[in-house]
Amino acid sequence: MSSGVLVRGPGHGATALRGDRTWRPTPYQLFGFLFWIVMSLAYWSVPLCCDAGQHAAVVERLRDDLLNPRHPMADLPGAGSPYYSPFALAQGVAARLTGLGGWEVLRLTGPLNLIVLLTGIGRFVRVLTPRPWAPVLALGAMSLLWGVERAWWSGFINVMSMTGNLSYPSAFAIGLTFWAWALTGARARDAGAVRYVGPSGLRPVSGYVALGVLYAVILLVHPITSVAAVLGAVALVTGWQRRWRPAVVARWALTGAVAVLAAASWPYFDVFALAGDDSVDAMHRRLYLDLGGQFGLALLGLPALWLRARRTSWRDPLVLMFVLDCLVVAYGWAGGHYTYGRILGLTLAPLQFALAVELAAPRPWPVWRRLLGGAAAAGACAGFLTVHAGALLPAGFERPPDWPSYVWATRYIGPGEVVITDGYFAVHAIAGYGPNLAAPAWPDPSLDEGERLRRAADVRAYLDPGSTRAERAAVVRRYHARWLLLTPGQRVPGEAVVVTWSRRTGEVLARVGG
Repeated sequence: MSSGVLVRGPGHGATALRGDRTWRPTPYQLFGFLFWIVMSLAYWSVPLCCDAGQHAAVVERLRDDLLNPRHPMADLPGAGSPYYSPFALAQGVAARLTGLGGWEVLRLTGPLNLIVLLTGIGRFVRVLTPRPWAPVLALGAMSLLWGVERAWWSGFINVMSMTGNLSYPSAFAIGLTFWAWALTGARARDAGAVRYVGPSGLRPVSGYVALGVLYAVILLVHPITSVAAVLGAVALVTGWQRRWRPAVVARWALTGAVAVLAAASWPYFDVFALAGDDSVDAMHRRLYLDLGGQFGLALLGLPALWLRARRTSWRDPLVLMFVLDCLVVAYGWAGGHYTYGRILGLTLAPLQFALAVELAAPRPWPVWRRLLGGAAAAGACAGFLTVHAGALLPAGFERPPDWPSYVWATRYIGPGEVVITDGYFAVHAIAGYGPNLAAPAWPDPSLDEGERLRRAADVRAYLDPGSTRAERAAVVRRYHARWLLLTPGQRVPGEAVVVTWSRRTGEVLARVGG
């Protein structure tokens, strides 16, 4: 969040010698702090769900072995898994030092990620404009101006989805992206403006090196977010860099080279090998099916973006950023690489931030700006009442997902023991407590996709009511399974021993093998 304001008042006595300096918080510091409190409480009040089990499992595996973690969800080697990023490694270190489990570390990570996000927004908007209320309006627009249908994906930073994904690597990567854009924009402006920073007219080379490392961290933490991060950097440098002297070109080239080398040197996985991985494209097709319903309210920022292009030129960084992001999203749809739709959350940012900068202009406002402000306020209210109110208010609105806990089952299942299950909640959550799955829920480059699908087929065959005892025993031996977690409609095999069951979900835990 932006720094506070020091106000000088008349000095009296001893204070007259050093001045009467009174600190006052900026509007963004005040509202950002309130937002952090409210969203942290909302995040803590909702059970972790969806991808959280995968990320908790990553923390568990790193807590067991920082240098050679196992596969996040299966009893297999984990070498090459992109889940073992610098962000996850920091979580694993925290888990080892504190003794906390994966779920507890995720709970604590959410508010910390929110600090990175809020400070990044404040810093980036300050690069765009000195208007003090612009960061506040940018935060409001980014939180509420999405659509009238729920957009719940990792990397979508709105009030409703933040209750579930604040602890994810994507949230941290997006916060770092705003910081990277702020630092990139400041350097592009300094090097291209009349005023210079040093004798050479540039910031020190070390700053460009550090910026390259920052982009490398974003790439390693959440590769798809890094696509939007790099597009934003290109837009900022292209839009604000006016003097392309050899020294300027060399410094930006240095930033790019450091980013590539730092990312390539990460020992846990080869991030550049992910470029041709299409194993998760199919599941992301849904991102493109309701663009108007999920993102339509953000189009209220189009007039502000058009005004920026008209006042300056098409080289305005926010205009360029939006165009480049739209081209990549369109390529994802046309080429069937639907994973690129994951940058839709940051594609909205130029619209939302341009609107915020425009509405932060000092009064009196002309009629067109009053109309734009009224439309934005109405859009924010519509977004809040149709989608986001349930994240903050206890009743009367649709609430975030309420997933069950599996503490009742993991009281019996030992860390690393293999579970056979195909229950939707269990498959996504149980590994976060320490056990392994016979068939992991998500594709992972550390496990051949064909092998993962074969494992899933074996699980289906085991749970098939027509399976024989010999067929089931073969699956148990193949994967060294010890436990069976059944949904209410599934029968307990004759050789299994029921241990406990869940009163909430009706699921049954039974011992098999050994």
